Amino acid sequence: MNCTTNVIQVTNVSPSTTSEQMRTLFGFLGKIEELRLFPPDDSPLPVTSRVCFVKFLESDSVGVSQHLTNTVFVDRALIVVPFAEVEKA
Repeated sequence: MNCTTNVIQVTNVSPSTTSEQMRTLFGFLGKIEELRLFPPDDSPLPVTSRVCFVKFLESDSVGVSQHLTNTVFVDRALIVVPFAEVEKA
């Protein structure tokens, strides 16, 4: 895949993980422009797994962050993949 993106998608995130914990984990790999955790921290819905999107200022951080795939965080092995953004018209 030869595309440049500043966004990663992190799946298999433990339901007890907070957005602040994700910000701390990925903040070591580069400056974070935006981080979104779904469902959000204050969601009343019961969840079995969460998904996190992290947008870095530098695209180099995306390649480095993929090395965290299979790292156990809280109680789950994370899956980190690049996520292609859709340009808004």
